[in-house]
Amino acid sequence: MSASDTTDWPTSHLLAADAAFVALTTGPAPLALDCDTLIRDTGQDMVLPSGVIPLPALRNWLLKHPDEYLGRDAVWRELVLRARSRGKEWAIAAVGMAMPALVRIAGQLSAGYRGDPADIDNEVLTGFLEALRDHLDLTRPALYASLTMAAFRAGRQVRRADDQVVPVEDIEHAAAGPRAPRVPYGHPDLLVRRAGTLRIIDEADVQPWIEVRLGRRAPEPIANRLGITVDALRMRLARADDRLARAISEGSLTEVASTAAVERTAALAGRRSSIRAGRASARGTAGTRTAAVAA
Repeated sequence: MSASDTTDWPTSHLLAADAAFVALTTGPAPLALDCDTLIRDTGQDMVLPSGVIPLPALRNWLLKHPDEYLGRDAVWRELVLRARSRGKEWAIAAVGMAMPALVRIAGQLSAGYRGDPADIDNEVLTGFLEALRDHLDLTRPALYASLTMAAFRAGRQVRRADDQVVPVEDIEHAAAGPRAPRVPYGHPDLLVRRAGTLRIIDEADVQPWIEVRLGRRAPEPIANRLGITVDALRMRLARADDRLARAISEGSLTEVASTAAVERTAALAGRRSSIRAGRASARGTAGTRTAAVAA
C-alpha cells in the first residue's frame, strides 16, 4: 500500500508532496547528493558539506548558510537536472528541498483569503513544478530564487483572481461589429511549420523551436531526445532564429514563394543536412575507434 492510500493523506497537493518527500528521504536508502561531486563539477570556490548528504540534512545546511550562493546554485542545478532526466522521485525531492519557502509563500497568500487555502497551495506547487520542469534557465544564477518566485506568482494569480473580474451589464457596445485580425493573422507555430516546409529552416528544428521558443520548455530533455548536447541545440535554434527573422522581413513566409526561392532554400537545406550527417558520422567513427582501443 502506498502512502497516498492512508486515510490521513493531506488534501493539499503541497502538503501531500511534503509527505512524499518524507517517505523518500527516510528508511535505509534515503535520497541524497554527493556534494564532493558537485564541487568537482563546478570547479568554483564554494562551500558545501562534504560527502554524500541525505536531502533533509542538506536542506537544513542550506537554511543555516543563506549566504553560500555558489553552493546553493550547485545543489539546485543538480536537483533540476535530475528532476528533468530521472523522473518523479527527483521532482518530489526538489519540492521537498524548497518546502520551507513554499509553505511560507502559501501561508502569506492565504492570509485573509475567502476561498479554500488548498487552492493556493496547489497553485503554488504547480507554479514551482512548471518552472522546475520547463521554464527555469540553468545557465543563470539564483536558481532557487527563480523557482520560488515562479511559485509565488502562480499562487498570487489565484489570490487576485476575484479582483480582476469586472462586471459589465451590457457588452454590446464593446463587442459589436467585425474586427480585423492582427498581423500576422496566424499562429506563430504555423509560420514556423511553413518555414520548415519551405526548407527555410531544417524540418528537424521545427518542433524543438516550437517547444523551446513558444512553449518555453527546458532544453535539456529535448537535447537528450535528439541525441545532441544542450549547447548544440542552442546553436541550432539561434541559427533558426536568424533565418526566420530574415524570412519574415523579406516576406517569404507571408507571400507566395516562387519556384526559384523554394529551390534555393532546398539546396541550402540539403547542404546543411550533409554537414550534419558528416559530423554525426565523424562522432560515430570516433566512438568506434575509442571502443576498439578500450577493447
